[in-house]
Amino acid sequence: VAIMIAAVITILLTWFLSNNIMKDAGITVIDLDNSRYSRELIQKIDTSVYMKVENVVYTPGSPEKFFFMERSVAAICLPKGLEKDRYSNTSTSIGALYDNINAASTGEIKAALNEIIAMENEQGGGHISLNERLLFNPVGSSSSGEVLNFLFFFSSMFFAFATLGIVPRLRMENKLELILAEGNPLDILLRLVPYWGCLLTALSIGLTILRFVGDLVINGNLLLFLFSQILYVFVLGVCCVIMGWNAGHPSLASSRMILFVPLGFILGAAVPMPLLADWVRVGAHLFPLTWEFNFVRDILLRGASFWDIGKLFGLFLVYIGSVLGLYGLIFRHACKNIDLQKLCVARRNAREMIQS
Repeated sequence: VAIMIAAVITILLTWFLSNNIMKDAGITVIDLDNSRYSRELIQKIDTSVYMKVENVVYTPGSPEKFFFMERSVAAICLPKGLEKDRYSNTSTSIGALYDNINAASTGEIKAALNEIIAMENEQGGGHISLNERLLFNPVGSSSSGEVLNFLFFFSSMFFAFATLGIVPRLRMENKLELILAEGNPLDILLRLVPYWGCLLTALSIGLTILRFVGDLVINGNLLLFLFSQILYVFVLGVCCVIMGWNAGHPSLASSRMILFVPLGFILGAAVPMPLLADWVRVGAHLFPLTWEFNFVRDILLRGASFWDIGKLFGLFLVYIGSVLGLYGLIFRHACKNIDLQKLCVARRNAREMIQS
């Protein structure tokens, strides 16, 4: 375990975090002026090493939708009459809205925008100001940040400790062969039901405490969030069964928790997404906890509806289907390699249990 932790920290994280700086973070521009000057300003923003203009809209609307599914970390509003005010030496202001769920993801963007505005004022007489607003977690509350992230991380970690050893325990008790010979894949998954219930209960209690004792602000639909949690705990349990399948002992299986739970936390919550290379952002979704943090941010904190993040749910269902397909292949392969001697022992033990 110590060797695996050392390898993860020194090799994988160095590789994953090779960007070192916030690079090409997604920006949405609401251009209400739609003038030559506004287009020139958008071009200057897009050429910054820290920002990339992903979307330009020309009508006013709710800015929150631009932040769903990590599409943007900031939205910039260019007011109507910007070009006229610029060349008539009239004071004007540009709005900048930042996603403050992870404040570390916007620090370099704020500095870059202020630098652009300062250069514009130096060239044109100094009449443009930048009005900033923080969204979703404006006061930087730990209840909506670090504490919330650790709630899901530690709950998932101890769930993994408990469920990774299910198959090795069945193997040690000579019950696995009987399930493989006479049962079906659901016989193992049904053993996860009590653990799923415990995890859902723990998460619900933790969120309740953060809401009424802390200062967690819940902006989304709780029923939709509960639906996402049911999907999450289900796929996390299946992943734990897969990861622990060929372990020789339950304790050895438990040590494999570090291979997928901490990495899901690091890549899904601890490190701002714009700091990661594109291929790392995609690869991070191999870990169930990364999906969980996506749902926490979009539904719970940003208030997204099902249709706002329908693409995310669709991709998550594809992920769940892939995990179930892998589990089915492992179960089928194990059925073809049943140890007949252990199967006889398992049947005898089953008969003795029924008689007693």
